[in-house]
Amino acid sequence: MATTKTTPPALSDPISSDLKAILRALKLGKLLDTLPERLTLAKQQHLAHADFLELVLADEVSRRGGVPVFQAHALVLGPVGVGKTHLATALGHIAVRRRVSVHMSRADKLFKRLKAARLDNSVEAEMRRLAHVQLLIVDDFCLQALDATETADFYELVVERHRKTATVLTSNREPSEWLTMMADPLLAQSAVDRLTSTAHELVVEGESYRRRQRPTTTATKRGNETAAKDGSA
Repeated sequence: MATTKTTPPALSDPISSDLKAILRALKLGKLLDTLPERLTLAKQQHLAHADFLELVLADEVSRRGGVPVFQAHALVLGPVGVGKTHLATALGHIAVRRRVSVHMSRADKLFKRLKAARLDNSVEAEMRRLAHVQLLIVDDFCLQALDATETADFYELVVERHRKTATVLTSNREPSEWLTMMADPLLAQSAVDRLTSTAHELVVEGESYRRRQRPTTTATKRGNETAAKDGSA
């Protein structure tokens, strides 16, 4: 009796063509060599998103012979609640483990600290510290409008750090919107142009993860269950 051989179904590629294109555009195409293995590991160990990001970026750092990826600026853009701060924090953790000096601050607190430093004449020392830290992470940039002093401080930081050290900014607004949020248009244009000309932009899309974390009351759960049963009856 003749036997019929069945051909096993082809395995689908776990990495979409869009993701491949994005990685190559960011000059991270070599991550594709290890990404399938890392995805499997993430599923097996139930890694959090930040831990998975740290893992794959650490692979890239190792591939480059230990040279940190923090030599270029990065703009992490997107709506609220999509994980921009988590991504920036993960980069900061990787940098610290690679013995890179890191300072992370929310934008409004950073500018308030600089204003307070003017009161005790320590602003120059504070600016030098921020200008020379190897990785400066500024979270929630331009969430609020910047006054004349904050605009000037931002301009000075960008100029001092330009092509010398790395800066990561997270923002709910696009760089073109930043110009309208600053008090001095000329300083704003000069700073934003310097920053964006040497920065990778990472746009994070999707719904806010915070909505999925809303507490649900027992009554609501029971109501949903009852509605589901009525609908299936």
